[in-house]
Amino acid sequence: MRHRIAAVTAAALLPLAGATGIAEAQPASLYAPSAVVLAVAPGGDDAAVSRAVTLSCAPTAQGTHPDPQGACAALAATGGSLNQLLAAPDRGRACPMHYDPVTITADGVWKGGRISWKHTFSNACTMSATLNGNAAFSF
Repeated sequence: MRHRIAAVTAAALLPLAGATGIAEAQPASLYAPSAVVLAVAPGGDDAAVSRAVTLSCAPTAQGTHPDPQGACAALAATGGSLNQLLAAPDRGRACPMHYDPVTITADGVWKGGRISWKHTFSNACTMSATLNGNAAFSF
């Protein structure tokens, strides 16, 4: 008898739950988050950052980067592999052979996944020639 009363009570309450407007779980956003901090540091791995910008790419490009649209497009073109930023160096540019390292980093979230990327160049000229005008690190 108790089981029958519980079943009848539950069946009677189900329509009321729908009428009271119980919210269904909805995604917080239609866009996967993409927010990164891009930084340049003179020196090797433990160098102090000299320049840094923030960049958020979804739903619109914004942040402290001077060209957020261009930087977001450059990062999107990598397909998630930031080493692709280094894929089109200017072979016609001659740089001095002195060692004065410059390290660039990208840390944050890209399309919902955590990223932490770093690359060290032998000097600023090599960095500029390798990035070849890429908007991501043009700040």
